[in-house]
Amino acid sequence: MATARHYVGDLVYGANDGLITTFAVVAGVAGGALSSRATLIIGAANLFADGLSMAVGNYLSIRSREGALAAQDLPEEEAHPAKHGMATLMAFVGAGVVPLVPFALLTVPSARLKASVILTFTTLFVIGALRAVVTIDTWWRAGLEMLLLGMAVAFAAYGSGACVAWLIGNG
Repeated sequence: MATARHYVGDLVYGANDGLITTFAVVAGVAGGALSSRATLIIGAANLFADGLSMAVGNYLSIRSREGALAAQDLPEEEAHPAKHGMATLMAFVGAGVVPLVPFALLTVPSARLKASVILTFTTLFVIGALRAVVTIDTWWRAGLEMLLLGMAVAFAAYGSGACVAWLIGNG
């Protein structure tokens, strides 16, 4: 349990961002009325590039904080920044693949976005609720908080994709 508490911030941060940014891509592409193939290509590229970026950013953030502590002759707080980066990457990719699954597996085009919405929102709630295992939060409040914040971003992504598609026309 102590290990889970130590990495909970990295895991929640990575999973939340993986789900939301990948779903934002899915929703934006769907809002722009692009193909399922385009959704998978753009979604996968985002998943891996943004996941690596998040992992490197977390690593560099911890290294910077440790360097600032060392400059003040304060004791080290985190000896393994690379492990935190790896936890962020694994959580990002593990959760971030969820919105893409319907686009890879379902053959009915109209069902893909609906299934992606349901899977994404359910996963947001479950990950939020799981925070309660290692925190003082109640499971339903933690789940609801993550779900509502994720929904707000998802709707903004879909709306921006639809807006850009409308502005540039149907080609």
